[in-house]
This record gives sequence, structure tokens and C-alpha cells, in this order.
Amino acid sequence: MAMFLRKVAVGVTKPNVAPVNGRFLLRHMSSVCRSTAEEREARATWIKQLNSPMEVIAPDVADIIELEKARQFQGLELIPSENFCPRAVMEAVGSILTNSYSEGYPGARYYGGTEYADIIENLCKKRVFEAFRLDPAKWGVNVQTFTGSIANFLTYSALLKPHERIMSLDLPHGGHLSHGYQTATKKVSLVSMFFETMPYRLDERTGYIDYDGMERSASLFRPKLIVAGATAYARLYDYARIRKICDKYKAIMMADMAHLAGLVAADVIPSPFEYADIVTTTTNKSLGGPRGALIFYRKGVKEINKKGEEVLYDYEDKINGAVFPGFQGSPHNHKIAGLAIALKQATTPEYKAYQQQVLNNSSRFAQCLIEKGYELVSGGTDNHLLLVNLKNKGIDGSRVEKVLDWVHIAANKNTVPGDVSAISPSGIRMGTPALTSRGFLEADFVKVAEFFDEALKLALKIKAAEPKGAKLKDFKATVQSNKEFQSEISKLRREVEEFSKQFPTVGFEKETMKYRD
Repeated sequence: MAMFLRKVAVGVTKPNVAPVNGRFLLRHMSSVCRSTAEEREARATWIKQLNSPMEVIAPDVADIIELEKARQFQGLELIPSENFCPRAVMEAVGSILTNSYSEGYPGARYYGGTEYADIIENLCKKRVFEAFRLDPAKWGVNVQTFTGSIANFLTYSALLKPHERIMSLDLPHGGHLSHGYQTATKKVSLVSMFFETMPYRLDERTGYIDYDGMERSASLFRPKLIVAGATAYARLYDYARIRKICDKYKAIMMADMAHLAGLVAADVIPSPFEYADIVTTTTNKSLGGPRGALIFYRKGVKEINKKGEEVLYDYEDKINGAVFPGFQGSPHNHKIAGLAIALKQATTPEYKAYQQQVLNNSSRFAQCLIEKGYELVSGGTDNHLLLVNLKNKGIDGSRVEKVLDWVHIAANKNTVPGDVSAISPSGIRMGTPALTSRGFLEADFVKVAEFFDEALKLALKIKAAEPKGAKLKDFKATVQSNKEFQSEISKLRREVEEFSKQFPTVGFEKETMKYRD
């Protein structure tokens, strides 16, 4: 081998190589430096695979997606944090924009080839300001965060030092894990590990937020930041009252409108932007866009100090730096493009009509359940969701959720004030955005309420037949061993599916479905 290399080096042999700095490189010949179409076809065998459709490459995954289409088409989607993504948005999310890396921000990327990523991101920001009627001189926005929980954590990390104090709505009272949560023995949320968190709560007599209690707690706890936001609160926030509390105790006011963003964009409920310093939101719930999140922050003059000098908000660099390079890498350009499309839809008359119908449907749904003897936390709803307290029915939310699932109604068990367990809570949380997207109107939610009532009564029958001290697994076993219960479940499921199949699909056409029946 050594002899061969020496011969190559002195030109004894005539291979297609030339010595360069002790290395052997291919000679510059067109036949060597450019492959032929025939050669590529023969050797680059992977190209065909890369351009083959999912049905060819992964028919098992394609079939699962078809089954999920059937579930969404045939069932009733009542989880308030879910919605049906518009077709145009999904086209962008599934586009070639998923291929590019673009760490950094428009005009300041750490990669080349990002000119169109810059255009997409700037367009998305422009449409954010249009959709929420904001002045870009007074507000900035980061559109890169991947989820609402990440957006919240990065906001705390940007504006607070470790172990500084946050106040937020207690999880059993409708709050969210990303706002901090701990029990007497465990810090459940990472937020409560890195920061000191204290809850405010509902007035359990009324089901409304106890603002007087919030202020008393703030006077003792002295939080650096107060969160106005929830995941299971059916009433509107009194942003003005929270602003006064924040001003009194020098706290940053952060509004998390993840559940409410679509309603705010359509201007059918009060906006937090008049009062908050920071606003965060997901983009997929009531807003109806792709998975993702936004962080809004105030800009410009904050106040005039005692010397008569302007003091500016300093949130922009802190928040953008926390997102990148502080935590995330490249933004998901395909999702930012999808959001730009969703935000364009959010400025249309059709969108406003949709969001108003979400409220109308929620109100009618709540009224029907109250008429049937159900107790709702706070006695009703002002937004897109409602929370049913099942304590007076003698059954927990876990069992009811399971029966609803069996009959093709998607809802979720949820804590209500006074609960001590999130595994076996006393509530069921339901909302109207998804079914409203499919064209459901008030009269249709009367029927949905009837289905819910029938499912709950069936759950009570099953519970009555289970052994004393039974758990959820025993509840399931009771059904598996009882043909009558199985028959009743099948009957109600057929009724639900026949009703649901009358309504349009969103994001795909019925005619293209593999499993329509």
C-alpha cells in the first residue's frame, strides 16, 4: 500500500487524482465532477423514497390518521382548549417551510438562506398587531415560542430572578400548571421550583375570583408578578382591579389569555391589553391557529420619574433574549406561516361572527344544563367554557369523563373548588369553540346537553352497580362484565355519531375519508 501511494505521488500511475498539500484530490474533470442523470438514478436510490407519499411509506401511520379523522367527524369535541385547525393553516404547517433553520430574529440570523423566513416572521408580527388592534410603537411581540407553557416560563425567566415571587390562580380553582402549583409536600410545577409561588382563589360561595383576598395576599406576599389567567374559569377577569393591585404593590401584571385569544381578537370580550404589562397566549385554542404561542410586551414610555425624566419599559430585549438564545433554538417557520394565515382570518367579519357564536352557544349550553339540575361553578359562563360541579350528583369527574369517551363525547375531568385530588376531581370542563367551528348553533347545543345528561345518568347506573369502595378500574370492569351496560353505551354512541355526522368537517373533506361510517 505504501509503495502504491509513493507511485501515485510521483506520477508513476495515472489515476484520477492529483497531490495537493499531501492529500489526493480528484482531478478537475467534467465527467468526474458532475454526475449524469443515469448515474443519479442508479445510485441515489433514496430520492424516490423521499418523494413517496405517506400512504406508501407508512401506511400504518396513514391509517391511524384516517381513524382520527373519523373520531373527529363522528364525535362531539367539547374540550375547551381544542379546536379544528383551518385547512389553509394546515397547508402551511405541512409545507416545505419546515425544512429551514433560522436561529435569531429577522435581519440578525445565525444561518444563511433565511430571507423568506424573515419575510414570514415580519408578516406574522404585522398581522398580530392588526388582529389585536395594537400600536407597534407601544407593544412588541415575540412569535417564536413553541407552546404557551414555554412562553410563560420564559417570561418569568426574563423578568424575574430565581426565587422571586409570583401570584396566580390556584390550580384547583381553575388555574394552570404553567402559573405555578405546589402542594404541602411537593412542588408540582417547575415554575414553583424556580420561583416562589402563592395562589389567589375563588370565593367558593360565588365561584368568582376573590379580588379582596387577592389584594390581602399581595399585601403580605409582595409578589414581583401577578398572573391574570386561567384554564377553567368561566367568568371574565376584572383586569382593572388587578392593575390597581399591581400598581399598589409594584408588581408586573401578566395576562395569560391562552383560552380567550380568539374572543379578544374578535372584540367580543374585554381585552387585557389596556391594563397588562405582559400578555401571553397560545395560538391554537379559541384563536384557531396552529400550535404555538405569543409573548406581548409593552414598549415606549413607562412613566416620568421624580426628576421629570422618561423611564422606558425594558421588557423587549429581556424577553427576546430569553426566547433566543436563552432557551429555544430555531423557530418553527412552518408554524409561524400558519399563524400568519390564521391571524389574517381573525380580521374578517366571518371570524367575528364565529366568535360571537362561540359565546352564544356557551351561554345556551350552560342554560340547558342548569335547567336539567346541574350546578355550574360560578352559576354560569361569560366565555367559551363552563365547569360542571358534580358533587350534588354523587359521582366524580373521572367516571363521567370515561362514559363520555365511550359514547364518543370528548370532555375532561377537572378540579372544582374544594377538591383535593386532580386524579379524581368533582368537575367536568366543557367548551364550545370546536363544535362551533363545525357549524353548531344554539339549538344544536340543546341536543348536546341532552347527550351529556344521558351519559351522566348512565354513569350513575354503572356506579351503583360497582362494589363498595371501588376505583375507576372497578368502574371499567363493571361495564366489561355487564352486557346491559355495554348495550346502553353502544346505543347512545350510535345516536351521538349519527347526530355529529350531520355537520361539516374542518380541514378535510368528508369525501376523502377512509372511515366515514
